[in-house]
Amino acid sequence: MKQILTISIGAVALGLLAATGVSAQDWRKPLFDGKSLTGWEVLEGERQLWRVEDGVITAGSLTEKVPHNSFLATKQSFHNFDLRLKIRITGTEGFVNSGIQIRSVRVPDSHEMIGYQVDAGRGWWGKLYDESRRRKVIGESADAEAVKRAVKEDGWNEYRILAEGTRIRSWINSVAALDYTEAEPNIPQNGQIGLQIHGNGKTVVQIKDVTIVTLSPTPDAPTWKKVGLPKGKKKKTKAADGK
Repeated sequence: MKQILTISIGAVALGLLAATGVSAQDWRKPLFDGKSLTGWEVLEGERQLWRVEDGVITAGSLTEKVPHNSFLATKQSFHNFDLRLKIRITGTEGFVNSGIQIRSVRVPDSHEMIGYQVDAGRGWWGKLYDESRRRKVIGESADAEAVKRAVKEDGWNEYRILAEGTRIRSWINSVAALDYTEAEPNIPQNGQIGLQIHGNGKTVVQIKDVTIVTLSPTPDAPTWKKVGLPKGKKKKTKAADGK
């Protein structure tokens, strides 16, 4: 009787790396150059919210409330990947919250994005929220207390997000935070990566050391092109570096 082995895309990639003597770090590419927002886009009228300060992507203010959700998004779309970044969230009033959009696109005629959001913020670390689609938390940590202990409130926290086919996992400061498998058949497995600052809070979000390893797309996976992009007149976006 033959034994059937199921091997994840990530495991195959790691096996190839080992076979060729190339480390994962060699395949890891920066999404932020530490100096500018080259490679990212922001909606017109929201550029004042996003900047680079001291080598760090920075958004928001501790003295003025952010009027609504705002997203800095990659120009590039990604399918399967291993994303890492460091994030710090501080705030003085209102809803102090952020998140990392994955496999997402812009909502036409809106400041919102639609797609998965790996959440970040007090009481939200490690959760998976479906932004502008199902509009609810769809994944939670199996051990919320372990995640809570791992989080450095008001400090830098390292997020790792691994998306492979229908499975999405995350780690916070190397502690397992999320393991979610999508059950719906027509949820796109590609899209932009976005950084959020949540509205209605005097909040500053800082992000640095943003790197990614791209993995091979899942054959015949649903994509935004197949499923259909959100309808409406798309709001103008502008490269965050002004180009």
